[in-house]
Amino acid sequence: MFTMKALILLALLGILWLISSRRWRHRVLAPIAILILSSLAITSPVGITLTTWGLTFSLPSDSGEPVDTIVVVGRGEELRHRRVEVVEEQWQTKRAKKIFASGMLDAPEMIERLKDNGIPGRVISGERCSQSTEENAIFTAALLNPQKHPKILLITDQPHLLRSFLTFRSFGFTVIPHPSLFPSQWNSRQRILLITREYAALAHYALTNRFQPRPLEQVKQPQPEVLNKIADWKCHIQAT
Repeated sequence: MFTMKALILLALLGILWLISSRRWRHRVLAPIAILILSSLAITSPVGITLTTWGLTFSLPSDSGEPVDTIVVVGRGEELRHRRVEVVEEQWQTKRAKKIFASGMLDAPEMIERLKDNGIPGRVISGERCSQSTEENAIFTAALLNPQKHPKILLITDQPHLLRSFLTFRSFGFTVIPHPSLFPSQWNSRQRILLITREYAALAHYALTNRFQPRPLEQVKQPQPEVLNKIADWKCHIQAT
């Protein structure tokens, strides 16, 4: 839909170009045309592939080695179903003995789906307090403990992998990133909006030093406010 509208607008700009003065062309029509063409390029399949590659090329590859825990990070209802499928696939290959779900709205739903799909409740746990990527790492570290579960397989969507990888690593985890693909029904506009948002969030996290290693004492003993929130909000979910 966006592509068709953009092409129609370009056609109208072409007509205006033919009947406009040189000054009007260079000051008004040319910048508008460049903006539209740039948007078309970014939202094309090639553009989406390149912008996604920019967020994933530096990540370590997943060799399939065993880990201590599979950690899945939620990011909304539309992305939840595919994440559960990926967790199940990795569980079936015996990657880990434990599964941990993180996210205020996502974790309870993902845990229920995993149980409904036949994964034993005794191996599934999670937290339902986090509302950001940093909080995903904070509460996961507080409940999972990087000292006891040092190596994790981290599952989230491709654009989110780099920021999640760097944040969880800052809390002392050895992180193996594993992608969950976009829903097949998503259009290019939905995909590029999420990718653009991720570039902005990645820059914000880098500028605020959220990728720096956390003090060892903070990793071993979470901050009192974190522990109080876990107790007050009953963050810990233990599947039965």
